[in-house]
Amino acid sequence: MTNARHIEEIGQVLEGGQTGRDSVVSASWRRCVELYGMDPMRSDPAYIVTESELRDHRKQAEWMIAAARSGLQSLFRQVAGQNYVLLLTNAQGVCVDYFGDDLFTEDLRNAGLYLGSNWSEDLAGTCGVGACIVTQEPVTVHQDDHFGNAHVALSCTAAPIFDSLGQLAAVLDISLLRSPTPKSSQNLAMSLVTSAARRVEMANLMAESPRDWVLRLSSSPEFLDVDPEAAVRLDGAGRVLGYTRAARRLFPETGPILGRRIDEVLSVSVDDLPDLMRDRPTEERVIEMRDGGALFGHAIAPKAPRQPHHGMRRGGALAGLSGGDPAMARLLGQAERLAPGTVPLLITGETGTGKTKLARAIHMMSKAQGFISLECASLTPQDLAELCPDTVSLTTLMLRRIEELSPETAIALSGLLDRRPDLRTLSTSCLDPARIALPRTLFHRLTGCILSVPPLRMRRDLDWLMSRHLRRHAADTIRLSPSARAELMGRTWPGNIRELEQVLDTAAALCVGPVIDLPDLPSPVGCEPADGPVDGPEDGPATPANPWASLEQVLIACDWNMARAARRFGVNRSTILRRMRAAGLRPPE
Repeated sequence: MTNARHIEEIGQVLEGGQTGRDSVVSASWRRCVELYGMDPMRSDPAYIVTESELRDHRKQAEWMIAAARSGLQSLFRQVAGQNYVLLLTNAQGVCVDYFGDDLFTEDLRNAGLYLGSNWSEDLAGTCGVGACIVTQEPVTVHQDDHFGNAHVALSCTAAPIFDSLGQLAAVLDISLLRSPTPKSSQNLAMSLVTSAARRVEMANLMAESPRDWVLRLSSSPEFLDVDPEAAVRLDGAGRVLGYTRAARRLFPETGPILGRRIDEVLSVSVDDLPDLMRDRPTEERVIEMRDGGALFGHAIAPKAPRQPHHGMRRGGALAGLSGGDPAMARLLGQAERLAPGTVPLLITGETGTGKTKLARAIHMMSKAQGFISLECASLTPQDLAELCPDTVSLTTLMLRRIEELSPETAIALSGLLDRRPDLRTLSTSCLDPARIALPRTLFHRLTGCILSVPPLRMRRDLDWLMSRHLRRHAADTIRLSPSARAELMGRTWPGNIRELEQVLDTAAALCVGPVIDLPDLPSPVGCEPADGPVDGPEDGPATPANPWASLEQVLIACDWNMARAARRFGVNRSTILRRMRAAGLRPPE
């Protein structure tokens, strides 16, 4: 279709005319003009986020990438040799994982079919990912279905991926640079991408559910144990804690699913689940539905909590958070003693210090059966009501960044905690507790005990953290050269452990061969204490304007190595020596 004909057809759609396009495409065209103010005559290139933004997007999508990677690899093997490219985007449309043929890398980059491309509809116009995000349904946007001229050669088929709470978490897209003209040529691609998205949701639900019942469902006994169609996660009373999108159709369209009893829609209670386990033939595991239909069920029992070995210093979930730093050892000792109880905990610390990991480790060592994690910045009273269903067992409620609770949500949270003695709160905040502006009654409800995570620059196990991350996330053979290790040991790490992990991941990707050397390290980013603060005041708390108040702590963290401490402060070694003398500091004998 020529550009003029394409523009003419868009005009017809805007005037309410029927052109034979799918309703999804026509509706998207109207949004492009009426909501986003786009011009179909323009040929805008793909929008690519910066490397820093991509790292942030990938970091936030870690769980999703991990759940999806195996499925994406399997799907890519199925279409290998057919010039397809697979994109996994987050709910904002940014590509966070990618599989494509290396022979076409440059063409794929130019088309935006690569890591970091943003396919949200308000930037890219009508496209598979953007339309899928808006409709939350599988879609194919084929050739001149695309709004912009830059993408009319592409064929994109996308399917949504939902988290276990029913929220859109990602989009899986399979695209072709060039394809046959009939849109029906992409029917197979639609079948493949929707099946892969379903399996990703299933993998995520299973990963979240080691201590809960999982009921997997299929309309066919042959596929029940190997490729079920839907699944729900249930507590000990048979109430729904999570579900895959396909399980949504089991329930009435109105009202939330979370907290509903499974026996409302299926002729099965939690007491019947042992009879649906794998030791019975699949054809005998029949579950009748309330509407008269039937499904086959596969129940997976909760795993027993791991019992730590008596000879261990502390439980496994906490043991992996420190490599011998004294401050962390004291903190984890407190966490170990507090974990089995019901005392509400507030975990404070700078951004990136590992507050969320500590909270999850505490939950794993607790007696709580359920786990609910909420971001306070976007939380509304309605979200609280829907995401915190009634349970009959102790449940951990993790509240991230409680300083960002709105006044209305703070009031609703107080009421929820009054009604729900089964909720044990683990809250996190980047602020000093004295600066958290919450109603005093709620503040004290959330802070039975305060655990403060030290910043990375104060920790003595930095070397251990670097080695552990390389072992876990890079090839077994990759290591740091002495000069690269010394450089990293001397940095200030304003982004803490999160920044450290990103630097190591980048260096591992850039290095040629098994050794990361100085040229492979990305430059430090963020605020370094550097030259300005050198002559600042001696007393008071350590701040970016007064780092010298923490001189002794930094020296301890650097094992009293003045050259290393000087690199952390961004000054000469002689300045450190002069400051030590002025403060009366001496290395231990």
